[in-house]
Amino acid sequence: MLARIYRPAKTAMQSGKAKTHRWVLDYEPETARSVEPLMGYTSSSDMRQQIRMYFETQEEAVAYARRNGIAYRVEEPHVRKVRGASYSDNFKFNRIAPWTH
Repeated sequence: MLARIYRPAKTAMQSGKAKTHRWVLDYEPETARSVEPLMGYTSSSDMRQQIRMYFETQEEAVAYARRNGIAYRVEEPHVRKVRGASYSDNFKFNRIAPWTH
């Protein structure tokens, strides 16, 4: 029973960073998922895959895992690089690429 502690990345569908500030404890799957032959549903007999716990800090999540004897792996969040750009940069005289329309 291995748990993964991480901070989720922002969704690719929106520009906001909602639900990315809390830390999540998820269990790694112990068994592979299987396809039910009649209907084609994907199922799993591992009930721990349904558990997802949220914590305000990484230390709280690690303390919970240690207190309950859960083996865990911490994944550090990737830092997002934001390049500053403004609309007026499109019309500079010293642009690298020519402005065409």
